Amino acid sequence: MVPPPPGEESQTVVLPPGWQSYLSPQGRRYYVNTATNETTWERPSSSPGIPASPGPHRSSLPLTVNGYHTSGTPAHPPETAHMSVRKSTGDSQNLGSSSPGKKQSKENTITINCVTFPHPDTMPEQQLLKPTEWSYCDYFWADKKDPQGNGTMAGFELLLQKQLKGKQMQKEMSEFIRERIKIEEEYAKNLAKLSQNSLAAQEEGSLGEAWAQVKKSLADEAEVHLKFSAKLHSEVEKPLMNFRENFKKDMKKCDHHIADLRKQLASRYAAVEKARKALTERQRDLEMKTQQLEIKLSNKTEEDIKKARRKSTQAGDDLMRCVDLYNQAQSKWFEEMVTTTLELERLEVERVEMIRQHLCQYTQLRHETDMFNQSTVEPVDQLLRKVDPAKDRELWVREHKTGNIRPVDMEI
Repeated sequence: MVPPPPGEESQTVVLPPGWQSYLSPQGRRYYVNTATNETTWERPSSSPGIPASPGPHRSSLPLTVNGYHTSGTPAHPPETAHMSVRKSTGDSQNLGSSSPGKKQSKENTITINCVTFPHPDTMPEQQLLKPTEWSYCDYFWADKKDPQGNGTMAGFELLLQKQLKGKQMQKEMSEFIRERIKIEEEYAKNLAKLSQNSLAAQEEGSLGEAWAQVKKSLADEAEVHLKFSAKLHSEVEKPLMNFRENFKKDMKKCDHHIADLRKQLASRYAAVEKARKALTERQRDLEMKTQQLEIKLSNKTEEDIKKARRKSTQAGDDLMRCVDLYNQAQSKWFEEMVTTTLELERLEVERVEMIRQHLCQYTQLRHETDMFNQSTVEPVDQLLRKVDPAKDRELWVREHKTGNIRPVDMEI
C-alpha cells in the first residue's frame, strides 16, 4: 500500500471524516475508514443526493498467505478475480497490511504434508531446543527421502522405526539368551547322564578314587550348569522379555497419540484449503457484480452486490476461523512432538541401559559358573596328585597275595 501523492486527490475531492485514500500495488485506488478498518473500492460520500458506496466491505482475511498465521490487521479490499487468497504470483500483497514487518508472503513459508515450515531461504536456521545435545526433538521435523526411493518418510516415523528396531533387537537378544539356556540345560543333562556311566568302574587304588572323583565332578558340574541356566532365565531372559512388553505399550501410546494429532492437522489443513477456495469464488462473484453495476446492466445489481459482499465477508471470516483452528492444531502437534520425542529419547536410553545391566549380569553369572566348575575339578586335581603306583601295588598285593614261596628247580 502507498498513500496517494500529496495533494493529488485531497485538493479535488473531499472525503468524509475518517476516510483515507490509497493505491493498491496494481495502481487501483481504494478507500479505508481508519476508525472502523472498513475498505471499499468506491469513493465514499456523505453529501445529500450522491449515492454512497454500496456498503463498505470489512475483510477478515489472515495476513499470512501460506503460513496460516493470522495477524489481526485491518481488512483487505476485494480485488479483481485473479487475486485469490492463495496468490498464484509472488508480487501481489495483502492490502490491509499496515506494518510491513509483520507481513508474511507465500515465499516465506513452505507446506510439507500439511505442516507449515519457514522457507529455508528466509530462515536457514532456527534455535535448537537443546543446543548442547544431539537430541531427537531438534532434528526430526522435516521429511526424509526413503532409501529405496519410494517417496519420503516423516521425521517422527523415522524415530518410530528406530525405536521399533530397538524393540526387535531386544527380542532377538532375549531369544539368544533363551537358546543359551537350552544349551546349558542340555549340557547339564548330558553331564549328569555321563556321570552315571559304569565304564571303568572297576579301577582300584588311588587311581580308582581319582576316577570316581572325575565322574562325581561331572554330576557336580551338571548341577552348576542347571543353576546357571535357571539364573539366566530369572535374572536375564525374563527381565528382557518383561521390559520389551512394557516398551511396546509405551511405543504404541506415543505412536497413536502423534498419529491422531497428524490426522487432525491434515483435516484442519483441508478445511483451510476448502475455505480458501470458497473465498476465491465469492471474491470472483463480487468482482463480477461490481463490474455489472459499473456498466448498469441490471437494476438489481446493487442489491446483488450487497449479498455478494456479505457472502465474501462471511467466506473471509470462515477462512480466518479455519486458519485459527489449523494454527491451534499445529501448535498442539508441535508441543506433543517435542514431548513425545523426548519420551522416545528417554525410552531409548532406558532400553540401552537396561540391556547393558543384564548383559553385565550374564557375564557375572558366567564368571561364577566358571568358578564353580573350577571348584568341582579341584578335588580331582588333588587326588590325581596323590596317585602312587607303588602304593597301589602294595595295597593290591596285600589284599590279593597268595603266598611268597617261589618255585625251585626239580631234582633228578
